[in-house]
Amino acid sequence: MMEGMNVTIVGGHGQVALLLAKRLADAGHRVRSTHRRPEHAADLEAVGAEPVLVDLEDPMSDLDGAVAGADAVVFAAGAGPGSGAQRKRDVDLGGAVRLIGAARDAGVQRYVMVSTVGTERAHVSGEMGPYLEAKRQADEALAKSGLDFTIVRPGRLTDDAGSGLVAVAGHFGRAGEIARDDVAAVLHEVLEQPQTIGHTFEVMDGDTPVERAVATLA
Repeated sequence: MMEGMNVTIVGGHGQVALLLAKRLADAGHRVRSTHRRPEHAADLEAVGAEPVLVDLEDPMSDLDGAVAGADAVVFAAGAGPGSGAQRKRDVDLGGAVRLIGAARDAGVQRYVMVSTVGTERAHVSGEMGPYLEAKRQADEALAKSGLDFTIVRPGRLTDDAGSGLVAVAGHFGRAGEIARDDVAAVLHEVLEQPQTIGHTFEVMDGDTPVERAVATLA
């Protein structure tokens, strides 16, 4: 990543997004983070991000303004546990697709998607089914968009302290977990390493330093 890059994080008040914003800001990059609730602005400012009020579910909300002038966008939004199937579709899929359009309109080529492992199991029953289906369709839309994409699929997220050690693979074929801070470190490194463009990969706890693990995607 070139010095002083402008990055817009959509879904900026999520835990991974806040950790990523701090990493980027500490590294000297300008970060704009979207948030849906005005009371969250102070949390974003505390990690060095410029808060931008955007509601992905409101078509009149100014996502274009949040993206204008960015060198890269990161989609980290999600409807979250406990939300219904329609809201998952509106946010996890609809929001991601809306950001594709906003990036195109603003001439922003670089798009990093925070996805999840298990999207190949999209047709499962129960609460996870609509979430995985929305994520799968969002990933497919981005891969076909013509943008410089990277799709990162973390294992089950934990609040453990980050170790800085991970494992990456196109598909592990097993369950696994990873600390949110290590996911943020991987996303930061993806933005720093342009050879990750065009890659879709899973990431879990492992024994390889983040920088070296991401470099293996070349």
